[in-house]
Amino acid sequence: MHELNVNVRFSETDALGHINNTSYFIYLEEARMKFFEALGLAPNIEDWNFLLASTKCDFITQGYFNQLLSVRTYLTKVGTKSCEMSHDIICSQTGETIAKGTAILVCFNFGEQKSEPIPETIKERLVSHIVHS
Repeated sequence: MHELNVNVRFSETDALGHINNTSYFIYLEEARMKFFEALGLAPNIEDWNFLLASTKCDFITQGYFNQLLSVRTYLTKVGTKSCEMSHDIICSQTGETIAKGTAILVCFNFGEQKSEPIPETIKERLVSHIVHS
């Protein structure tokens, strides 16, 4: 599991005063990238071979400006060509779950424009970090 801390900025809130729904997807994207960096798979344009195929976020309760959040990211499944990640967004002050997200990433050959099996060296690293719920 990897943990990313977020301090909600005013610009990430909406007219109702709570975190705008689009902001959550920005938090999840940053958490995914930091997760891969922590595994030593730091994404760079030349070598990056994953494509976001699906993402979802369930909003449990409202979040607000200047709230401190912890985005906990973990792998739940690694297949031949794809992996599934889960995210828990938690208020650092109260421990309350604010939102839960998932993402499916597909190994993709951008030159050939098609999916391909996850390279074994990467797959081994990913499999060793699966969290079973």
